[in-house]
Amino acid sequence: MVSDFLKQALAEMNIDISKESYEKFEKYYALLIEWNEKMNLTAITEPQQVAVKHFADSLTILKYLEIEKNAKVIDIGTGAGFPGIPLKIVRDDLDLTLLDSLNKRLVFLQNVCDKLNITARTIHSRAEEASRNKNDREVYDYAFSRAVAQLNLLCELCLPYVKKGGFFAAMKGPDAQSEIANAENAVELLGGKIKEIKEFSLPDNSGRTLVIIEKIKPTPEKYPRHGSKIKSKPL
Repeated sequence: MVSDFLKQALAEMNIDISKESYEKFEKYYALLIEWNEKMNLTAITEPQQVAVKHFADSLTILKYLEIEKNAKVIDIGTGAGFPGIPLKIVRDDLDLTLLDSLNKRLVFLQNVCDKLNITARTIHSRAEEASRNKNDREVYDYAFSRAVAQLNLLCELCLPYVKKGGFFAAMKGPDAQSEIANAENAVELLGGKIKEIKEFSLPDNSGRTLVIIEKIKPTPEKYPRHGSKIKSKPL
């Protein structure tokens, strides 16, 4: 069972969750595998790998960030729901928004929320477009992303959602130092400041880097630019 592997992983990481949460992770895994046969959600399907590389990895945020009760959080480019859904399973008080550009993924995530009896708002949009909406611009306490884009691109996509005093946490792989160096200009232009860089390993010894960026001033109105501009002329 996936929960057995998750218990072992979280014990190694000194993260404690409830019995009810483990039961929800079991349901989440079953839904992930069921829907993955109909659409491409994840290439990782073995219980142990899902437990470590998706579930436990998502929960590392709780180890390195003290997220206040009822915080307003957004998972940008959520895909199959990581890290947003695992965080909500463990911290039901979080006011969670899931954003993805592919609607069928959001249909899957709404089904997950319904089956697990958790609530989350979903936004079907490209990241650079939704932050133009006044209801979503600079209103979130925390933004998270496990997207594969380079950090300087991710900052332009994600920092506009974060309010002053809030944080953007980018979940990266083991070799993130060059990305971090290349993103310094973007972070400053967009109103951020790199607060902490946490390097660690998951229980399977795969390396991870959590880049925590504090929002210290509003993002200039001209950002984010059009998606093609972000890619062709990164900050």
